Amino acid sequence: MKKKRRLKKGIKKLLFIFLVGIILLIWIISSIVKKINYMHSYEYKLLKIGYSKQEVEVIKKYDNKQIDTLLNKKYNKLYVKLMKQKYFIFNNLDEYVKFYVDNDDYDLKETISLVNVKANKDYYDPKTIKKTDTKKDILMLVNKFNYLDQNYNPNDLVDVKNYYAYGENKIRKEVYENFLNMWNDAKKEKLSLIITSAYRDYNYQKSLWDMYANQKGDEWADSVAARAGYSEHQTGLALDIVTYGANMDSFESTDEFKWLNENAYKYGFILRYPKGKEKITGYSYESWHYRYVGKNVAKKIHDLDITYDEYYAYYIEK
Repeated sequence: MKKKRRLKKGIKKLLFIFLVGIILLIWIISSIVKKINYMHSYEYKLLKIGYSKQEVEVIKKYDNKQIDTLLNKKYNKLYVKLMKQKYFIFNNLDEYVKFYVDNDDYDLKETISLVNVKANKDYYDPKTIKKTDTKKDILMLVNKFNYLDQNYNPNDLVDVKNYYAYGENKIRKEVYENFLNMWNDAKKEKLSLIITSAYRDYNYQKSLWDMYANQKGDEWADSVAARAGYSEHQTGLALDIVTYGANMDSFESTDEFKWLNENAYKYGFILRYPKGKEKITGYSYESWHYRYVGKNVAKKIHDLDITYDEYYAYYIEK
């Protein structure tokens, strides 16, 4: 009887040792697998080439393809600093670094903005320019890097009544309707808005730019006017607005301008070429030039306090 009890105890002991061994083996295998998996993880690889744990946490927010791209580059402390910027676009990483290193006058925030809108490139460069995506409709981008065909004409142009404009003008129907709403509300404040220029076709824009170039040269002409095909006016979405007793140069000092500055976005319009943004837009400050983008986008641009070029690069094109 005692012999049987000892035998049972021995068997139980062996089973216990066996189970402990199995558990230990599973733990060892699991630890090895975990270590192998970690060594194949992005965190391990990033730490190995020099990134800190804090930098890795920033990088891990990006997708696998982007992290793989980063792993194929040498460690650069600028990368994560750039990634922390609000309007960072990963595909522009190398251009950000080059521009920042080559230009002492710009901080990281300015670098992001300028590279995003291609302001680090030469205007009208055949290697950089591309045809405007007109399928974006009221959100299409036309600037010194995005052009319209010579024969592009909006198919919904309407005549602007002389009561609201100097001379004969046309504009897209949706733009006109929203301008009239804006005009009526401004009138309630005893303010007068007058359109001086709206839709301009390719040939008109060409004659305008040529006139400026003949007066003061190509460089000056490029700073104040778009070349043919590169003008927002050809889209039928842009309006030059002044008021009685003021021209374009003096419009900024009027009550009408102040009112537009505070209210234009409510009707879908933005000041297209703001003061201090000349490097980004490619144009001198124009207090009179307004672009229609629709109420939702206009409000976002107003709230973010950025140009349309910046908005398009980050929120539409990206």
